[in-house]
Amino acid sequence: MLHILSIVLPVFGLIAIGYGARRGKLVLDRTGDGLSDYVFTIAVPALIFKTLTAADLPQSQPWGYWLSYFMGAAIVWAVAMFIGKRAFGLGRMDNVVTGFSSAQANTVMVGIPLILEAYGKPGAVPLFLLVAVHLPIMMTVATIMAEKGDAHWRRIARQLLLHPILLAIFFSTAFRFSGLSVPTGIKTIVDMLGASAIPCALFAMGVALYRYGIGEGFKLAATITALKLIVHPFLVYVFAFHVFTMPPVWAGVAVLFASSPVGVNAYLFAERYRAGARIASSAIALSTALSVITSAFWLAWLGIH
Repeated sequence: MLHILSIVLPVFGLIAIGYGARRGKLVLDRTGDGLSDYVFTIAVPALIFKTLTAADLPQSQPWGYWLSYFMGAAIVWAVAMFIGKRAFGLGRMDNVVTGFSSAQANTVMVGIPLILEAYGKPGAVPLFLLVAVHLPIMMTVATIMAEKGDAHWRRIARQLLLHPILLAIFFSTAFRFSGLSVPTGIKTIVDMLGASAIPCALFAMGVALYRYGIGEGFKLAATITALKLIVHPFLVYVFAFHVFTMPPVWAGVAVLFASSPVGVNAYLFAERYRAGARIASSAIALSTALSVITSAFWLAWLGIH
């Protein structure tokens, strides 16, 4: 429990610092907007490049592993949007953010350290396999859903090709297979930019949390949190352990990955489209706080002490 606290508290602490800085009028709302733009267009693409060019991927693809995780994510996403529309009367874009928030995991700040601590080196390969495809798949689906109401497929394709995060994924993948190496000086710059992504995003999220609040959106945030921390990992557990065949470590990694709280990218996506930022920021804050308890539960459920 103390180890889980040491992972989660820095995340929530950075959000609190951003919230406190805005509440104390040390920064303005435009500070959070500027940081969000920087993270989305520069820092996160740098982090993606750093991750994808260094990932050690196997020759064959474990389709049962992919399906276990993403079938669970798809079900949670669909349920969240159904509840958002029927129970909360959300508009299209707010509902897209709700679905995305329910299925998008905080991999960098919570998932990676938690899984590596739980499974060590045997868990590294399945973990980074999932990290490598998680963001591309989730962001592509969310972008298509965000754009399709107002754009033709040609425009959607153009939006995807010019999307900063997806562009970084395409470039990183191409660079990886080119066989080239990153010059030391450039690698240092990329590493520094990538290292700034998470703290800047969390600080900006705290600023947004003060702006939008959590009061009237608590019921929706609680719904998203329940879907993300309980329903999603449970579905993945059923698929990974009882439907598809895979090594127990791979199945456990998938479950812990799914049990991570709502990811920062949900907030960045909401800010990018200027819709649902209150939904995303509230869900991230609440799910991050409660993940201390739920992570301990899933670790115990998987027999990891």
